[in-house]
Amino acid sequence: MWLTRPLQERSTQIFLGVLFGALVIVSALHLFMPQDSALYVSSYTVTLLGKYLCYALLAVAVDLVWGYLGILSLGHGAFFALGGYAMGMYLMRQIGDRGVYGDPVLPDFMVFLNWQELPWYWAGFDMAWFAFIMVLLAPGILALVFGFLAFRSRVTGVYLSIITQALTFALMLAFFRNEMGFGGNNGLTDFKDILGFDLRTDATRLGLFLATGIALAIGYVICRGIVTSKLGRVSVACRDAEARTRFIGYRVERVQLFVFVVSAMLAGVAGALYVPQVGIINPSEFSPLFSIEVVVWVALGGRATLYGAVIGALLVNYAKTVFTGIMPDAWLFALGGLFVLVTVFLPKGIAGLMSRRSKKDDTDTPAAQEATA
Repeated sequence: MWLTRPLQERSTQIFLGVLFGALVIVSALHLFMPQDSALYVSSYTVTLLGKYLCYALLAVAVDLVWGYLGILSLGHGAFFALGGYAMGMYLMRQIGDRGVYGDPVLPDFMVFLNWQELPWYWAGFDMAWFAFIMVLLAPGILALVFGFLAFRSRVTGVYLSIITQALTFALMLAFFRNEMGFGGNNGLTDFKDILGFDLRTDATRLGLFLATGIALAIGYVICRGIVTSKLGRVSVACRDAEARTRFIGYRVERVQLFVFVVSAMLAGVAGALYVPQVGIINPSEFSPLFSIEVVVWVALGGRATLYGAVIGALLVNYAKTVFTGIMPDAWLFALGGLFVLVTVFLPKGIAGLMSRRSKKDDTDTPAAQEATA
């Protein structure tokens, strides 16, 4: 089966081993270490690490389409935000009469704006299974419609990147409007619980952190399964020689559409896991700048490696957390400079550097030297 093939790869086994090892270590340090210990991991840190893992899953989704399909998407933030809003709508419906205005049906922002009834597109979000399905369907359907129109018209290269950026910008402007029924500029917030568990408790935060780590592992295996299959080889052919791939009989637009939709769904899952951990979702998640930042993560970590995208997402966001407290006004300039430096000196990213050193170490072994001699 195509999903079991990645589990036989040494690189996938190492990645999953490191990931699950990190989940176990963080959980143990949070649960069993005394709070005054230097090794204790606080609830704040657990939530912060959970947010980093959400970003890592988003980076893997972007690397799938950019690294292996050659589509530079500058709009994956839209799929991330749609998944987040689907989860946010479910969390808002769970508040019930515990809101500021005490309305058992309408969220507080709708009461404040004098809405008389719940919009039709909010129906069903009081049920967890429906909301979780919409986490996949909302970004998936958008990607399906957008991709069908774009790929059928054979829009490629920088033109496709600009269109994806225009898409997320248009959605950002739409969600800023109060009449859209998604909270306007303030978005959705003040969540109470998820699946009956209080979001303010340490146990729930740790559970969300572990769930995010498991989702990252599953998403990584799915992507590895795709890229190591025949579909993945055709995707690389589309990336490197699209015209030739069409000439030998492959329906390139179908390959592009399938991979693009899968990537969008993974981004939606990342957004859905992000919302209950940070406690808010607003239109700023649609910002084109955020989508461009995700591309920087992938470029820094190493395009077309998947695990490199995870490394890039973790490193850049950790650096962002540290340096925004030290020099908040200069962080964007530092991020831009980092992207330029990586592009010039590390075109294959950190993963490429690691791979180069690994090959060099292999050639330095006595067996390799004897074979060369």
